[in-house]
Amino acid sequence: MRRALLVLMVGGALSTMAACGTAAGQTPGGGQAAPAPAGAALPSALAETKESCEALGQAYTKNVGPFAESLSKMVAGPATATQKDAQQKLGALATAVLTATASSTDAQIKADGKQTADSLQKKAADATFFKNIKTTDDVNKVLGPSLKEWLSPVTHHCS
Repeated sequence: MRRALLVLMVGGALSTMAACGTAAGQTPGGGQAAPAPAGAALPSALAETKESCEALGQAYTKNVGPFAESLSKMVAGPATATQKDAQQKLGALATAVLTATASSTDAQIKADGKQTADSLQKKAADATFFKNIKTTDDVNKVLGPSLKEWLSPVTHHCS
């Protein structure tokens, strides 16, 4: 069941991140896209956003699986060593988010990436938070609503 949940979560995040920028040029009625403003700044900005979203998708894909696995091991076995591993994996996700957004020319994506990374690092350093994860349901809450909330500053750019 844990593996199915992980696949569902990663698949949903990937589809959201992969779709970044694809609907931006469409009108709600399915008609033609509005013409770009003079100077064609819009297509460049969309390309930049798409690139950032793809980098975020890769960061998520590479790091959430190992984090989820660490959390699952933490509730299944001795918590001391596995808790440290889970904290490190969450820290790695934070670093990956920061790296994925740091080179963006979009100041808002860059700022949101830093905010998200700082929040993830703070959570990764919170040993009490990890000590309170004791059941599979706790893991599911962390990987579901909590992770979604933590990543929301950057993911809203990609939906």
